[in-house]
Amino acid sequence: MDLFNKIRGEFIDIIEWTDDSRDTMVYRFERYNNEIKMGARLIVRESQIAVFINKGKIADIFEPGDYSLETDNLPILSTLQGWKHGFHSPFKAEIYFINTRRFTDLKWGTKNPITLRDPEFGPMRIRAFGTYAIRITNVTSFIKEIVGTDGHFTTNEITSQLRNLIVSRFADILGETKIPILDMAANYDELGEFICQKIHDDFLAYGMEITKMLVENISLPTAVEEILDKRTSMGIMGNLQQYTQFQTATAIEKAAENEGGLAGGGMGMGFAMANQMGQNMQHNQQSQTHSQTSAAVPPPLPQEKPFYVAINGQQQGPMPISQLQLLVNNGSVTRESLVWCEGMSNWEKASDVETLSQLFTATPPPLPPQ
Repeated sequence: MDLFNKIRGEFIDIIEWTDDSRDTMVYRFERYNNEIKMGARLIVRESQIAVFINKGKIADIFEPGDYSLETDNLPILSTLQGWKHGFHSPFKAEIYFINTRRFTDLKWGTKNPITLRDPEFGPMRIRAFGTYAIRITNVTSFIKEIVGTDGHFTTNEITSQLRNLIVSRFADILGETKIPILDMAANYDELGEFICQKIHDDFLAYGMEITKMLVENISLPTAVEEILDKRTSMGIMGNLQQYTQFQTATAIEKAAENEGGLAGGGMGMGFAMANQMGQNMQHNQQSQTHSQTSAAVPPPLPQEKPFYVAINGQQQGPMPISQLQLLVNNGSVTRESLVWCEGMSNWEKASDVETLSQLFTATPPPLPPQ
C-alpha cells in the first residue's frame, strides 16, 4: 500500500482543492510524504489562497490562478531549500488552501443575563442573540494565531472564542450607549454597526475581518415581560368601566355556549350579571342625560330693581331702568328729577343715584336763560 501511494504521489501532478463544504476555513492538501513534482500544476480558485510551508515556516503564497510550479515562481521556497540550480526531482512542502470567502450566519448570544442600569426601570437583566459574518484577510496571521498545524480547520473550532469576544464587547457597548430598554428594538442596526467598529481590531489580530453584525433580539426576564404586558394592557383598556362591561358580556356569551351553562345556578348568575350590567348602563345614561340637560339650560338673568320717579309733582312707577331711559330721552326725566327704589331711605336726585347716573351721559345740560 505504501508503494502504491508513493507511485500515485509521483505521477499525480495537479494540486487543487474542490471541497464544497460551507464551514471549512483551511484545508491541508495531502500528498505522500509531502512530495511534489517540480513542474506540477497548481490551481487556486476564486476565494482561495494557497500557502506553501516548509519546515514549519510560511514560504510562498499563491493568489487565485493556474500555476506551473517551477523554481522561478517559488522564490522563497527555493531559498529555504537552497536550490542554486533548476532541477526536476520532487520536493517536499506542506500546502494549505485558505478559504477567503465570507462565512455567514454564525451565531452569537449571551449564555448568562447581562445586568445594566435602565434610566426608566432601574437595574435590569437582559439576554441578546444574533448572527455575524467573517472573512479571512491576512492568511499569515490566521495560520500563525489560529490554525497552527490543523489540517482541516472549520468555523466550529473558532466560533466559541469569537462569540465570547462579541458578548464581552456587547455588554460594554450597552453600558456606554445608555439606550433605554424600550428603545433598543429601534436601534438594532445601530448597535450592530457600533459593535463591528469596536471589535474590528480584535478580529484583525486573528487575521480576520467581521463584515456584518446583526442583533436579532434583546429580551427581558419572563417576570419583567409579564409586568410590561400588564402595563400595556392597562394602557390599551382605556375606560375601565367600558372594559368591565365588555368582559361581563363576553362571560355571558361563553356561559351560554357551554352545555347547560345557563341552567339552574348558571342562569341565575347570568341574570344577575345582565341585571348589574343593565343598571350600570342605565346609571351612565342618566348621568349623561343630566349632564347634557345641565349644560343646555343657562342660569337666570339678574333682576333689576324698579324705580319710582316724580314727574310734575306726581309719583310714577315703579318702572325698570330701560323705561326711565325713554323718559330721559324725551326730557320727561332730568338730572333734578327725584327717584326712589327699595332700599333707599329718601327720595334723591336721579343724577345722585349711581345706577341712574349713566342715563344722562349723552343728555346735554339745559339751555341757559335768555
